[in-house]
Amino acid sequence: MYTNEMMESIRRVEAAREQNLALEPRRMTAEEKDLLLRTYHPDYKEGEFAVLQVGPNKGEKVPTELAALLQGHSRIAPGQVDLEHPAYDVDVLIIGGGGAGASAAIEADNAGAKAMIVTKLRMGDANTMMAEGGIQAADKPNDSPAIHYLDAFGGGHFAAKPELLYKLVTEAPEAIAWLNGLGVEFDKEPDGTMITTHGGGTSRKRMHAAKDYSGAEIMRTLRDEVLNRQIPVVDFTAAIELVLDENGRAAGAVLMNMETQELMVARAKTVILATGGAGRLHYQGFPTSNHYGATADGLVLAYRAGAKLLYPDTLQYHPTGAAFPEQIFGALVTEKVRSLGAKLVNVDGQVFMHPLETRDVAAASIIRECSDRGKGVATSQGMGVWLDTPMIERKGGEGTIERRIPAMLRMFGKYGIDIRRQPILVYPTLHYQNGGVDISKDCQSGVENLFVAGEAVGGIHGRNRLMGNSLLDIIVFGRTAGKSAAAKARTAPAGRLTLAHVDSFARQLAEAGIHSETLSPKLLPDYRRVK
Repeated sequence: MYTNEMMESIRRVEAAREQNLALEPRRMTAEEKDLLLRTYHPDYKEGEFAVLQVGPNKGEKVPTELAALLQGHSRIAPGQVDLEHPAYDVDVLIIGGGGAGASAAIEADNAGAKAMIVTKLRMGDANTMMAEGGIQAADKPNDSPAIHYLDAFGGGHFAAKPELLYKLVTEAPEAIAWLNGLGVEFDKEPDGTMITTHGGGTSRKRMHAAKDYSGAEIMRTLRDEVLNRQIPVVDFTAAIELVLDENGRAAGAVLMNMETQELMVARAKTVILATGGAGRLHYQGFPTSNHYGATADGLVLAYRAGAKLLYPDTLQYHPTGAAFPEQIFGALVTEKVRSLGAKLVNVDGQVFMHPLETRDVAAASIIRECSDRGKGVATSQGMGVWLDTPMIERKGGEGTIERRIPAMLRMFGKYGIDIRRQPILVYPTLHYQNGGVDISKDCQSGVENLFVAGEAVGGIHGRNRLMGNSLLDIIVFGRTAGKSAAAKARTAPAGRLTLAHVDSFARQLAEAGIHSETLSPKLLPDYRRVK
């Protein structure tokens, strides 16, 4: 399966393995990390960002691909839509069918609200499903939410909104207990004690997992709960515009059937955006670990309605995306592989960094190794470095890989690569949208009655996220959004539906001299080849 050049490099990796197993690489100093990031991390690459000319974040920079959508044109003209006869009328409209949307729906239903989920694909087609390594919570005797806070605050470059991060870490143990009660099959010792491991940037073992299917197991459980409660789910239906009332409060959405293009209106007393990430925009040409529908729709809808974004210029490039074979290029190689003992090594078999540095530092280190240092391994798609997976069983014993990371074993095994005996090639892949809609701790955006949860939120993680805090935030803030939206719906006045903000935004674009032909939201990526 590997080329002759790769096999020669593997021999060097194997020859150095015993020495590398005993090696304890030092962690970088804060100064070293800062210089590394400024020099090699994609967030600092000049020429890949544009300054917004209209909207709540006017004057701020965002990736060029996102700027085109934020300053694009609506898919509808207000006259196209019949606002007087909505197809759906609910208390809480939830846009997005991933973990945050499902959690919100469950809690809104608990509160007695009439909730409905709309999703442009199927329920569960979300980044939640793609998450592998685990979910953090400080629920062991040697740990505490305070320590969890310090790890996450430092890992996010001290940029997280304190009130959001405080909520995340203090409600984490309850989130684990809630999921456990719903039926999530977490890894446990024979006596029922939760098995926990380290993640990059963690000072305690607080990563709870379901092998390396953690996100899929959580999504399975949440989906079953939503369906068992008979909460309505309208799938293959995209929200293409928010609807406001005459006082500027969120009051529903314009929906489009993804097959027939039919337009419908859903009226709601409150709206929750849980639309996920943006990996399928392929910022800077990077591959992505994200699901097919991750195209930043929530950011576009909220922005056009007047909600401010926070840190929209920051993305997370997971350091270990599959670099070979090309059939799985960009697919996630969970951080759990490194927490179990695998180390990153270059073409010569040399360990070049501590395996559990934070994700941004690890990604920048790999990019440096492959570029300036010339120590990468050539692939048909570019470059990569080795993740020496056979180290895991040398450290943890035979059977550890099949027991703890079976998805990784199977993913590479399909292509003739046995990760128990052969190292794998990795390179950073676009993984997470650090920035998003600015919210309060009750999940409300700057637009009244518009709540946001999950990856579409900015500020929870600062400018970099630690492993396991994303599966955590979709539960903590998804549940909060559901409770908050249901409570607000009880007293929300029924206003006249309007799309006046769409006309207003179009005028702003014209006044700024922006004559883009881009329609937004994007909805789905386009992989057709131009002849």
